Amino acid sequence: AAYPAGIIGDTATNLEAAADGELLEWGNIYKEAAQVAREEGFEKVARQFDEIAKIEKHHEARYRKLLDNLNKGLVFKKDSVTVWKCRNCGFVFEGREAPQKCPACEHPQAYFEIKADNF
Repeated sequence: AAYPAGIIGDTATNLEAAADGELLEWGNIYKEAAQVAREEGFEKVARQFDEIAKIEKHHEARYRKLLDNLNKGLVFKKDSVTVWKCRNCGFVFEGREAPQKCPACEHPQAYFEIKADNF
């Protein structure tokens, strides 16, 4: 069996396809699997499928938010000063927009992410 990966396109096309895939998973696949598990007397398995569906729904929302940010030009640009970190070398920059190129390692803007201190 193969999962329908489709054709790899540009970032926006890929995000839309990924979000649609997550919708299919949480809206149909896991919901139906939970129903079958309940019908067959596997309540614990059904609850697990229900929980996985919630995760897939969250994935869909994340993909759609990223797609919206991409379409609005907001992936590397924010309304307020933001702390950006280069994922290659760790360089940290504060500003409304990530640098076009890392001044430390010269990797492109795509290597920047919003710095998170979540430890």
